[in-house]
Amino acid sequence: MPKLSHKFFVNIISNLIISLVLISIFAFTFVADIQSVSGKNDNSPIFRGNTDIANVSLMFNVYTGTEYIEPIMQVLKNNNVTATFFVGGSWANSNTNTVKSIYEQGFEIGNHGYWHKDHKKLSVDRNQEEIYITHQLIKELTNYSMTLFAPPSGSYSGVTLDVATNLGYTTIMWSKDTIDWRDKNQELVYNRATKNPKNGDLILMHPTAHTLSALDSIIKFYLAKNFNIVSVSQNINPV
Repeated sequence: MPKLSHKFFVNIISNLIISLVLISIFAFTFVADIQSVSGKNDNSPIFRGNTDIANVSLMFNVYTGTEYIEPIMQVLKNNNVTATFFVGGSWANSNTNTVKSIYEQGFEIGNHGYWHKDHKKLSVDRNQEEIYITHQLIKELTNYSMTLFAPPSGSYSGVTLDVATNLGYTTIMWSKDTIDWRDKNQELVYNRATKNPKNGDLILMHPTAHTLSALDSIIKFYLAKNFNIVSVSQNINPV
């Protein structure tokens, strides 16, 4: 076996150091560029929008219930209000036409991860994959770059928040939970969505039959109370 020279080892180490420096510079630039676009330095999750303005938001987390989405959008349009749909990547991949319809009808789309994983238990890499792959999928389908992330089941860690922020996302939670995925009762959905209304409320729902049945009454309740029903982005950053 030939003897390796000292110069050979020096060259290997030098090249390794240069590679690590270049990777670090690229990573820093990538994150800095994303954060400058998002304009967000704080990675804290948001549980309520701006409390100085009478705005509320209806949020639909979507992994199932495809058949209810078009009727839900019709109820929203009939009342001249909007909503934000947080879509799961695996669902979106199987329902591309519905995703396009949500976007084309002017509703806001948010990121709900790809496989509905417990993000609190995920590593940095797995958090990134769940969010980024979903981001790219919706971007390809609609040419829209999402900026809002709703962690499945509301489960997140400091790692999740850091990853979301570095990918240009604001993490969204809720102030009212209808728990409509569990309690299949129109009256319960209505009561939970409308109890003690406050400025900035973020109202969590899912596309279900009983939620659809309650939706028109929920909307009319807030409009009668002189609330504006706006997208989550408008709620947290009113113009």
